[in-house]
Amino acid sequence: MNALATTGLVRPARGKLIAGVCAGLGRRFGLSANVVRLLFLLSCLIPGPQFLAYLALWVIMPREGSARAVR
Repeated sequence: MNALATTGLVRPARGKLIAGVCAGLGRRFGLSANVVRLLFLLSCLIPGPQFLAYLALWVIMPREGSARAVR
C-alpha cells in the first residue's frame, strides 16, 4: 500500500493547474490550493530545491482514483 495515499496525500483529478501537487498539499493540510501555490511561488524567490521537490512530488504522489491511491 502506498504510504502517501494512506495519509490522504493524493493529486486531485479536479481543481489542479499543472500537476495537482499544490492542490493535493492544500487539501491534505486544510489550506486553499491558491495559498499553497502562492507560498510555493514566494519560496522560489529564495535559493533552494523547491522546483525539484515539486517534480519529485509530481512523480511520487498518486493521482486520485488511481490504483496507487488506495484509501
